[in-house]
Order: sequence, then structure tokens, then C-alpha cells
Amino acid sequence: MSMKRGTGAVLTMMVLASMLTACTDKRVEPSSTIAATKAGDQKKLEPVTLKIMVPGDRPKDFDAVIQEAEKKMANSLNVKLDVVFVPWADLAQKTQVTLSSGEDIDLIFDAPWLHITQQIAAGSYEPLDGLLKQYGPNILKNRPQQMWDANKFDGKIMAIPNGNTFVQGRVYYVRKDLREQLGIAPIKTYEDLIKYAYAVKDKIPNVTPFIPAGQDVNKGLSEGAFRRYWSDNKENITPSPALSESLVLYTKNNDGKVYNLFDQMEPMVWSWIQNARKLYQDKIISPDVLAIKDINEPAKQSKAAIIPHNEFGVTNDMQQALKTGSPKAEFEAVTFMNLEKGAILTNSLQYNFIAVPVVSKHKERAIQFLDWANQKENYDLLVYGIKDKNWEAIGDDQYKFKGDSYAWFPYVWIWNPTTDRLDASQEDATKKLNKWTADASNFTIDKLSGFTFNNAAVSNEISQYVSIESKYYSALFNGVVDPDQSWAKFKAEAAPLAKKIQVEEQKQIDAFLAKK
Repeated sequence: MSMKRGTGAVLTMMVLASMLTACTDKRVEPSSTIAATKAGDQKKLEPVTLKIMVPGDRPKDFDAVIQEAEKKMANSLNVKLDVVFVPWADLAQKTQVTLSSGEDIDLIFDAPWLHITQQIAAGSYEPLDGLLKQYGPNILKNRPQQMWDANKFDGKIMAIPNGNTFVQGRVYYVRKDLREQLGIAPIKTYEDLIKYAYAVKDKIPNVTPFIPAGQDVNKGLSEGAFRRYWSDNKENITPSPALSESLVLYTKNNDGKVYNLFDQMEPMVWSWIQNARKLYQDKIISPDVLAIKDINEPAKQSKAAIIPHNEFGVTNDMQQALKTGSPKAEFEAVTFMNLEKGAILTNSLQYNFIAVPVVSKHKERAIQFLDWANQKENYDLLVYGIKDKNWEAIGDDQYKFKGDSYAWFPYVWIWNPTTDRLDASQEDATKKLNKWTADASNFTIDKLSGFTFNNAAVSNEISQYVSIESKYYSALFNGVVDPDQSWAKFKAEAAPLAKKIQVEEQKQIDAFLAKK
């Protein structure tokens, strides 16, 4: 789903925890044969098949791309790639089961909005500092030091951050053709967006005006929660590090304090919840919002006028899929982010990671492969497909897909700001925005940048809290339930747990800030 791309920031603050000592008992010692071969050596190694688990759908031409990659590695790394794609709706459960069962796997996607901190605490992932120093020079150099520093866990690299920006773009995909059909001017404000949604409801009955995300794993894309990214959120209300996608515990004003909605409801947050309720009752938000597993699918099928998305511009695969069924249909991307210099806080945290499970028998070769993939020519192959068949190069830093046989998905394993190209098909305004997000000087650095939350003291409370929250949060922020009644029930069940988490989190933050 669209949660997949980008950095956490609009940077949703990561839940950075780490009971790292738990990793040691499960660690597999390096193979002496592999350990003798450093990154960049051309000596042919013994054949190895790497099993890699990533989210999404397998592109049509993916197998041909993998065959080409394996051919290029045949006389050096000698690696075969067994890449398993997991549907977004099944991702949390599938990866959880894979890791807890000890299934032999060499690389796996994880994220702060998934369960990276829980898996680190459980000792599921191998620390990578030594492996990267020995086998990953391209991985290291392709990401700026600020990115590495902000994405460590208790000072260690426990997974490789995948991203190319310091703040993630946030937009709504809007059906431009429907807007023009209705005679509505380009959308400039949230109020304009909602007026358009009502016009769709009144005059285009076969299209759902608005489909936000209803699945709990993507609750940051629920209608109310998504509002925090817009310019009227001048206090920078943001989820706290302990609960990376939940506004129940939050920070604001960059003051180093953790606030609790159960203690005192923020008027702005409550207005978002109430507005979502009105939109749902008025049949603007889909009545099936909580049941839709992937909001991109109805959008591609020309069944949605508006969906939220975590990236500037419109992706080529979304645009092409829409046009396949409706040739005259077209998405446009609308953002209400505050583009003034310094207005947005960033902690430089990334939203997607690739980790090496501690059970992997090929840890060194896994990092060698990723290092190979971080070289520009190889990156181009894995990210864009076979040159002149799936894509064409536009200069040294842009690309253009040809057809729809390959999809853009580097965020799941190799995305970085150095070898990445801009989509030449996107408008100049989108390219400008993407360059803006890649420059850290455009943002204010959050004073909690680099803070690592250790959940050891409250791991049980977090587990219980998350289970309770899943019953209420997405329903509340999408307007499906009565706000007053549901919030009262939510508070009665979860407030004591949230308070314990808040107290522990604030204690750790105070200690962190005292050392700065």
C-alpha cells in the first residue's frame, strides 16, 4: 500500500527500541570462506541462493530482471535470488510468523509502522555495523551520515534504511478528469478538496468520493490522522517515538515533551475526528472503509475520486493502471504541506528498512548482494527493469518507464538518494518538491533526532495497548463510529496502559536531552 514509500516524516516518529542483547544467543558465526572475500572482489564464490521477503505484488517482468541480475553476478558473487512477494494485507502476519518460527531467510523488509522494534527486541535481526564495514562500502556511501545517525537502534545499525528524502511527501490522488468534468478549478486547499468530494457524490454516483485507509497497519492514512501533515498543524503534532503511528501519545512544538490525548484532548485532533465522522455520515468516505485492504485497487479501477498517498506526484504504475480501464481518466496529486523553509520538523528517520534475520546462514553474502545492488548500473536494473525494454534513461538522473510490465519498488530493499533517478514523466513541480525533500536544510531538525526508545520496561503494556487500540483507532479517525461513545470506551480500556508508556518514554527522553 501507499504506506510503503518514503521516510518517516512528515516523519512519523519511529518506535526505536532495542533489547539488543537478546540478539547474541541466536547469532550465526560468519563463514570463514565468505569472511575472506570482501566487497568488490571479483573472485567467484560458491553458489548461494538468497531468500528475500518483500511486500507488494510481483511485477510481470520481474523474473526476467532477476535472471539478468543473476547472470551479471555469476562470475563473482554467484548468487541466486529467491524473492518472495507478500501482499500488503498479509504483510504483518506473514513476516511475524516467518521470523517467530525461525524460518531460514536471508533478507526481510521491515518498518517502524510494521514491527521492526519488536523484532529487534526479540533478537530477530543481526547487527550490521561490522558486516557493512567489511562488505557494504556502496551501501554506506550511498546514504548520508545524517541518515545513518538518525536510523540506528541504541547506537547500532540493525537494519539498512531505504529512502532518499528527509521528509516524506504527502498528497491526495485526485481524479483530474472528474474535477474538470464537474467544472471545478484546481484544488488548492483542504476545503476545496472536500467541496470536490461532495460534488462527486452528487453528480457521479458510480464513484466513491473518498477512500482513506481503514486497515490498522496503515492507520496513518486514515482520514483524520492524515490531516496532521497539512500546514494548519502549526504545532507539529506528531506521534511520539513509543507508538510511531498513533496520535494518542504525541509530541508538539519540538519541546521534548510527550503528551497524552487521554489526559487532555487536543482541540485540533478532535476536530479531525469529528470532521471524519461527518464525512462518513454524509457518505463521502466509503462505507466499506474498514474492509478495504488496499485503497490503491479501487482507485486503479476508477472507483475512487480521492485517496491519500505517501509521496509527491503520481506514480507511473498507478496512472497506467487507471488508464488501462479508463483511457481518459487521470490522477493528479494535491498537497497541503507547509513548504516554508524550516516549518516542518524532521528527525531524518526513514520509513522502510531491509534487515538480515539472525537465522540467515548467508549474512555476508546478503550484504555483498545489497552492496552490488547499490552500484548504479545494478541499481538501475533492479529498480527500473531491463533497459530499453522496461525503461529508458533520460540523462544521468531521470528515467521513464515503458509500458506497465515493471513497477517501481526500490523502497523494499535498495532505495537510496545517491543512485536513485527522478521520474521524467512527472511534472516539473513534482520534481522540484522531491528535490526539496532531499535537502535537510529546508527543515527544522527535531531535538529528538537520534533518540532511541527502549521498550523493555513497558513491552507488555505496549503489546496490550496496541491490541486495544486496533479496535478503535482506525474506526474513530475514519468516522465509522460515534466519536464521544467510542473515545470513552477506548479511554476506559487503554488509558492506564498509555500512561505507563508515556511515563517511561518521558523518562528516557529527559535522559537523552540531558546528555545533548
